[in-house]
Amino acid sequence: MTAASPSVATLRAQFGEAIGRHLVACGDTIVYVARERSHDVLAWLRDDPGQRFNYLTDVTAVEYRDPERPLEVVWQLRSLPRRADLRVKVELDQRGPLEVRSVYDLWHGADWLEREVYDMFGIAFAGHPDLRRILMWDEYKDFPMRKDYAPPDDYEWEPTPHDETLERAKKHFSQP
Repeated sequence: MTAASPSVATLRAQFGEAIGRHLVACGDTIVYVARERSHDVLAWLRDDPGQRFNYLTDVTAVEYRDPERPLEVVWQLRSLPRRADLRVKVELDQRGPLEVRSVYDLWHGADWLEREVYDMFGIAFAGHPDLRRILMWDEYKDFPMRKDYAPPDDYEWEPTPHDETLERAKKHFSQP
């Protein structure tokens, strides 16, 4: 069994009750953090000389099949100088506001990652400079990665220039 990252004990000493449970899965340490302190914790992990998690690898979200389980916002961090990884999670009750503070001010690379999470899961990132849909069109009302998502049954097909190109290619390459 792989031991937890030493960052867990340091986080507990620094932030106390804001640090929830932790676990090790597939060799990766996962730390649960209180939503209200998530930005402070992530800033500290980036700036503390003993941590130096200077690379935000990913921001994503998870919704489990069990409707009683909360949604999770997940930040995957990497310390390039230390060659260490840490996954930080915040749980969001589905009955409450689905919002956490943006980390764009810490890592500008979070820009499109947070927009994707917003677009697919409906989780807002407070303080994001341009939080809008990135994959779905602006008028789209649902969040496709949510378990309660039901695809509409009234899709309307419209020809596009791509369709004309495909038709020309079929005619050109068709066998007699």
